[in-house]
Amino acid sequence: MQDSTSTNDKRASIEEAIVSGILSGRIKPGTRLGESQLATIFSVSRTLVREALMRLEARCIVQVSPRRGWYVVEPSAQEAMMVYDARRALESGMLRGFTSLPAAAADILQAHLDQERAAIASGDRQRLTYLMGDFHIRIAELSGNMVLVDILRDLTARTLLISLQFQSDYHARQSHEGHRAVAAALLASDFARAAELSIEHLDEVEAGLDLTVRADPLADLRQSLAVPDPASDNPDPSNISPVSNTNSQENI
Repeated sequence: MQDSTSTNDKRASIEEAIVSGILSGRIKPGTRLGESQLATIFSVSRTLVREALMRLEARCIVQVSPRRGWYVVEPSAQEAMMVYDARRALESGMLRGFTSLPAAAADILQAHLDQERAAIASGDRQRLTYLMGDFHIRIAELSGNMVLVDILRDLTARTLLISLQFQSDYHARQSHEGHRAVAAALLASDFARAAELSIEHLDEVEAGLDLTVRADPLADLRQSLAVPDPASDNPDPSNISPVSNTNSQENI
């Protein structure tokens, strides 16, 4: 029994590390996840790594190709719309279902909003990326329903991949203000208003996505070689600025 528990813990830690890497923006859509490399990093067997990746595949976070191996999913435009629809239904329904809040709710939400504001002020984009998604998970935790927490965590990770894929230009400060409004309504026990505001917030974030964007499979190599994208209006490699996902990582 102890060996079984240890195996499950190791498998869960691999899953958690990959999901956390996505939520923080460190792992991008299309990132290859080599079984051998992960087995070495986590000091486990490839079989255990494969089991963890299969569980993530069931959660629609990674996918496998017989010839290419395991990769983080690259969401389609249709999937992006479905994920946002799912989040609107889940989060608004969750907020409408609140009847009371834990005693520590005000401190938890205020501390989180303070962290968001500090990350914006310091320009710590990696930290901010994590915090923007974590806000929604924190609210789910206040519900006390761990099933909702797990579902929302996966949807939040998929939302971040969508934002990275479709180059959102929605800004962190606007997202922070949306979080503040939801938190204020929640703390005022106006749960119906909090639900309405959560839908407005997600609508604004989705509106910032350009679902016509197609991922460039050679983007990383193209940037390293300073070769322009043929679709770009700027043909001079010397004038190309490094590609940045700084805005898109903040759209949660």
